[in-house]
Amino acid sequence: MANNTETIVFGGGCFWCTEAVFETLKGVISVMPGYAGGNTPNPTYKSVSGGQTGHAEVIQIEYDPTQVSLDDLLTVFFATHDPTTPDRQGPDVGTQYRSVILYTTESQKEASENKTKEINNSNPDGKPVVTEVKPLDKFYPAEEYHRDFYAKNPSQAYCQVVINPKLEKVKKDFANLLKENEQN
Repeated sequence: MANNTETIVFGGGCFWCTEAVFETLKGVISVMPGYAGGNTPNPTYKSVSGGQTGHAEVIQIEYDPTQVSLDDLLTVFFATHDPTTPDRQGPDVGTQYRSVILYTTESQKEASENKTKEINNSNPDGKPVVTEVKPLDKFYPAEEYHRDFYAKNPSQAYCQVVINPKLEKVKKDFANLLKENEQN
């Protein structure tokens, strides 16, 4: 099965949020929070949070394109964060929270650029998408305590106030893509 998988990296604000969202989707094999898009080797949460490394909080998604399309992943990505706000997602502010897609194949680049154009063309009077689309250079996994954060801390205030509404939106708007609704 590993030979049939692809990897893409999304940054859409806090990686606790994006990890929780994408772990619910069928065809997603693994989601790893981490750091990418910067210029400092081996960044830590503390250094990335300081905004000096150039890295964004991201998730690396391994998925099976025969079970979930890249278009569906991109649709969920754009629907679950605000891709029109530079360096900000809700209460989280800084370059580490920028909207970014880091592709690993040329077809991912093309699909990401096309989805951005489609969104911008759908509402010419709306704010433009500021999501960066660039090749993945290096991905650094986040520290262990960030992994599966929502699953381990569902009653934490941030999870309740910020992540739960995103998960409810995914359940409502993308029920057909959820693992829990998968037909065996």
